[in-house]
Amino acid sequence: MADTHLDGDLPPVLSGLASQAELILHGGDLASLQTYDDLKRLGDVRAVAGNSDHHQLRRLLPERTVLEVEDVSIGLIHQASHAEESPGASMLAREMDVDVLIFGHIHKPVLKEEGGRLLLCPGSPTRPRLSPPTVAEMDIEEGNVRVRFVPVGAPRCGYLRFAESLGRPD
Repeated sequence: MADTHLDGDLPPVLSGLASQAELILHGGDLASLQTYDDLKRLGDVRAVAGNSDHHQLRRLLPERTVLEVEDVSIGLIHQASHAEESPGASMLAREMDVDVLIFGHIHKPVLKEEGGRLLLCPGSPTRPRLSPPTVAEMDIEEGNVRVRFVPVGAPRCGYLRFAESLGRPD
C-alpha cells in the first residue's frame, strides 16, 4: 500500500487486509508514526518515507530500499514519478536493478511492465485521485509475480469532500 495519509487509527478494512499479509510493503506517506506502529503490530512491515510523512518517520525510514522475496528483487520508493506516464519509474527500476518497483505519490493504481520490470503503484486507500481507493495484493511463487488491486471503499472525489465541508459549521 501507499499514500495512506492517516493521522489516527487504521480503518478496519486496512487492518484486516494487513493482518492477513505475510509481508506489508508501504510506499510512503503513512503520515503518522501511529500508522507505522499500527501496521507493525499487524505484521512484518517494510516502508519508505514519503514527502508528507511526519519528521519522525522521515528520520526512521529510508527514502528507498530493496528486498528479496523468493528470488524476486523488489524496490520500494515513494516518488518514482509525478504522473502515470512518466518514464521516471522505469528509470528508477533499472537504476535500483529490481524486478518489481513499488511506488506511491500519484494516488492512482498503476501496473505495467517495461523492459522486463514490473512497475506497481498500489493507489491510495484513503485519498485516491481519479480512481477508486485501493491497495495491491502481490503473490510471488517460484519467481512468478501476480498482482491484483483490492478495492477498499467506494470511489470518492476529493472535491466532493471539500464542497461538503463548506456547508458544515466549524
